[in-house]
Amino acid sequence: MLDERTIGRVRGAPDNLYTSGVICAKVARYAERIHHPDRLTRPLIRKGGKGSGEFQTASWDAALDLVAEKFLIAEARYRPETVWPYQYAGTMGLVMRDGIHRLRHAKKYSGFHSTICVNAAYTGFAAGTGKIAGSDPREMAKSDLIVIWGTNPVNTQVNVMTHATRARKERGAKIIAVDIYQNGTMAQADLPVLVKPGTDAALACAVMHCLFRDGKADWDYLDKYTDAPRELEAHVKTRDPKWAEAITGCPAETIEEMARLIGATKRSFFRLGYGFARSRNGPVSMHAASCIPAVTGAWLHEGGGAFHNNADIYHWNKSMIEGQDVRDASVRMLDQSRIGAILCGDQDALTGGPPVTAMLIQNTNPVSVCPDQELVKRGFARDDLFVCVHEQFMTETAKVADVVLPATMFMEHDDVYQAGGSQYILLGPKLIEPPGECRSNHEVICALAKRLGVEHAGFDMTPRELIDHTLQKSGWGTLERLERDKWIDCQPDFETAHYINGFNWPDKKFRFKPDWPNVPFRSPTRSGPIEQMPKLPDYWTIIEVADEAHPFRLATSPARAFLNSTFNETPTSVKNEKRPTVMIHPDDAARLSIADGAAVIVGNARGQVHLHARVFDGVRTGVLIAESIWPNEAYPDGKGINTLTGADSIAPYGGAAFHDNKVWIRAA
Repeated sequence: MLDERTIGRVRGAPDNLYTSGVICAKVARYAERIHHPDRLTRPLIRKGGKGSGEFQTASWDAALDLVAEKFLIAEARYRPETVWPYQYAGTMGLVMRDGIHRLRHAKKYSGFHSTICVNAAYTGFAAGTGKIAGSDPREMAKSDLIVIWGTNPVNTQVNVMTHATRARKERGAKIIAVDIYQNGTMAQADLPVLVKPGTDAALACAVMHCLFRDGKADWDYLDKYTDAPRELEAHVKTRDPKWAEAITGCPAETIEEMARLIGATKRSFFRLGYGFARSRNGPVSMHAASCIPAVTGAWLHEGGGAFHNNADIYHWNKSMIEGQDVRDASVRMLDQSRIGAILCGDQDALTGGPPVTAMLIQNTNPVSVCPDQELVKRGFARDDLFVCVHEQFMTETAKVADVVLPATMFMEHDDVYQAGGSQYILLGPKLIEPPGECRSNHEVICALAKRLGVEHAGFDMTPRELIDHTLQKSGWGTLERLERDKWIDCQPDFETAHYINGFNWPDKKFRFKPDWPNVPFRSPTRSGPIEQMPKLPDYWTIIEVADEAHPFRLATSPARAFLNSTFNETPTSVKNEKRPTVMIHPDDAARLSIADGAAVIVGNARGQVHLHARVFDGVRTGVLIAESIWPNEAYPDGKGINTLTGADSIAPYGGAAFHDNKVWIRAA
């Protein structure tokens, strides 16, 4: 902090045992974002046509009064479910991110089925273990083999690489990386395993085939800790490396070497990411990969086992924050990822209820980040839809709003955070004053509640009071203790984290045969073709398979300098990323007469996107990679990359298949 309104460079805490003072470059230069000249600082009310981007400044009272008036008119006409508060994780703290649910529940507004990020991955991991928790991620530094699967931590979580490279330096550990293109993480791996999008389960089955074939399966462990090991062994007998090569594009020799390293190394740590689960077969792929350490018995060893996320170790009681005590379970749930269909009046997406005619949007930018973008844009263009957006910048979604409210950033309000990739509860205290008239999510929610005539104790509490209440109700002590200690290490002991006393099922056995409709998940809202899901780990062909009209498979992987649509307004991030591009293999480029740097069009039934080609031999033939998310305006015709992605639901609990798109490409 340079003064009460200014920060300098952001640095990690050296005494934090997971980060060890290391943070990613885009957060280190957060001053570029928090002090950006284009930040919103005054309330705005639309004065031009819908989507014109023409606004006039207003007082906070005038803006909030208008929002409350429009909400009350809408619910009087259609009933409260016509209002849909919509949010996600642009703000990650529990108070500021989740407080919108308190207003939702108090008013009986439409529910929010959160699907855009974790559903497929969480479901796939919990299908085996019974919960979202695994080995202490700091144990990567004590491993002899780290398998980084379906995630590019060089771009998205640099601390994974800190621990992995430490194990390599101190223990001679090997690193295997499994991904769909040669990225920064693959470049650091001893064995990079390059596969086609959506084929990870075939790779996992072939690895297990080799482990059983070569006597590397730990039968003592399998008999004690797993449900159907002999069925699995018989099942994968026909799924050998040659079979997997035909599906994945990865040479059988590479698959054999991967299996050899895993079979020879008891302390094998599987760091399983989100990326490979963002396909229509994503839960099945995640589950298949998570089965491998159960076959080898790696869970028994420090530095072994698997880790995806620690969501289930925190045992939060967020009733006061979210208003769970006033929630009406009969109120419909609307799917976050299907916002386009919902706003365009699809009766299935609306679950038979009234149209959505009013929205409050916080912490997310759906006109950019949601799938089926053209449908989303059509929905927001409706003249009968009133939209209030509470934002930090004039995003694509803010531009189509009727009211835009200026929001604080994380250093400008108090909040409490839970780590996903590690095991800490952390306090995020207010450090500086916000610019202009910016207000926090909590302030906006409480002000609207007052105008809408609803009461709840949480609306009368400060953020610090909510933090203290939630910590105490959840068994994590007090705010005073958290302020003193800076964070709480919530990591379970070795026996719990490694399931030494059994997995989280009544019979204590890891599930090779998941009960997909009943995998534990935070939402009961099921969707997608659940009845078609494989009974054992397998390659599920439900993905968008390339065909004659769409001979390529497209994935929209995360760019290093962006975080979804966050940071795509900061100068250094834009400079580093340069412009929207699509990676294409040299053989495909030559066949289509596409030169490196040439303008190209990528399309499918959902729409077309203009980019520039990057001819790159680090992808398989037939595969395209477009690192994202650039603003829509960065594309010549304003159509962003999610024009090409689909919003159909992933079984069994929904999700968006951002890396599962069949497309064509041609020179512009």
